[in-house]
Amino acid sequence: MKKIFLLLLIIVAVSAAANAQTTITKRHRLDQNTIVKDSAGITYPYAVWQKLMSSGKYTLRAIDPRSDSTAFLIVQVNEKEREAMASRMPKPAESKFFTDGQKLELFNTKDINGNKLKLKEMAGKVIVLNFWFIGCPPCRMEIPELNKIALEYANNPNVVFVAICLDQDYQIFDFTKNNPFSYHIIDRGQYYADQFKINLYPTNVVLDKEGKVRFHASGYTSGTPYWIKKTIDEALQ
Repeated sequence: MKKIFLLLLIIVAVSAAANAQTTITKRHRLDQNTIVKDSAGITYPYAVWQKLMSSGKYTLRAIDPRSDSTAFLIVQVNEKEREAMASRMPKPAESKFFTDGQKLELFNTKDINGNKLKLKEMAGKVIVLNFWFIGCPPCRMEIPELNKIALEYANNPNVVFVAICLDQDYQIFDFTKNNPFSYHIIDRGQYYADQFKINLYPTNVVLDKEGKVRFHASGYTSGTPYWIKKTIDEALQ
């Protein structure tokens, strides 16, 4: 009986702690006055921890979940944790330039390395488009995550990644020396962006094997890479 009683007490205590954590997380307001520290006890300025959080690579954990005015510990999350967090986030808002199920009229062109991209003739392939330009901070922020996705499908001929950049080829070559981008990059892409009336960057689009839009979003969110990959996998089935 004593063992059963002790077990019940442990279950109740764990449950109470979890509820306290949830309650504090929901009602605690994160702002410039929030104290955020790392494991070494160093306090981070608001601008710094906000930037780290926006990358999707970090999370905040309450040091004392029982207190409304608790400080938070900033913790780096691993790939699996990040994917789990992204899966719980709402799908990024749709862009205003496309509609789900819309069939796009694509084009034939060359990338900056001279490779022919016959997008008009790619029926049966999943096409991932990214509209961007070098002077766009959120465009630059998402490139490392987009690279991970592109490299994951590097050996799959049924997935094609195309980055339509507004800048000229010599500017892109200079930029990608230190910031590699694993997509086929098209330079001077304003003409193509104008075809779809795109004026917000970055804008990401995933087309299924029939050339129909299955995902589209503008701006940077930490959940966008997850939804791009999820849509690719669904389109390949």
